[in-house]
Amino acid sequence: MGEKSVQKKKYILETARKVFVEKGFKSVTMKDIVEACEISRGGLYLYFDSTEQILMEVLQMEANETDDVFTEKITQGDTAADILTLFLKEQKKELLQKNNLTVAVYEYFFAHKSTDKNNMLRRQFDAGVRVIEKLIGAGIASGEFYCEDPKGAAANIMYVLEGMKIDAQTFGITEKMVDAQLLYIMQGLIIDD
Repeated sequence: MGEKSVQKKKYILETARKVFVEKGFKSVTMKDIVEACEISRGGLYLYFDSTEQILMEVLQMEANETDDVFTEKITQGDTAADILTLFLKEQKKELLQKNNLTVAVYEYFFAHKSTDKNNMLRRQFDAGVRVIEKLIGAGIASGEFYCEDPKGAAANIMYVLEGMKIDAQTFGITEKMVDAQLLYIMQGLIIDD
């Protein structure tokens, strides 16, 4: 794919993301994305076959961007506590953001019940657990953290974050509520001097 095609595809994904944020997944059509992008139907179908494919690529694009941020921090030599704090701050920002993909993602996965390993939501959750587990392990090794079960703690952190995502979309969540949960997470790991 040439540079112009790569840029066009990226533009479509970024624009489609906005459509999914606004309308969820269930009610988005290829026509909605064509109109938002101001391109021809054929121009869209040149890159994508369905709204499902577009959403999956939007989610992959976001996952790659998140991975890039944390890979950079790890290579800069930041401490495990610094990186975990950054991760939690990013999660907080997403939780409090009104224009996120949570509704679209859950609509898609409720409609396409898939329990296999290829379920992107499951893969992202498991990847989050692995990253947090590694950070906790690194923090234990450096003396920053105390934890008897890094994998269990990492899974618990991811479950708390997912629960807060649902809370944010159903009955609302405040910054104070998010801060309280994130503080509780960090207090459970940090070793007091």
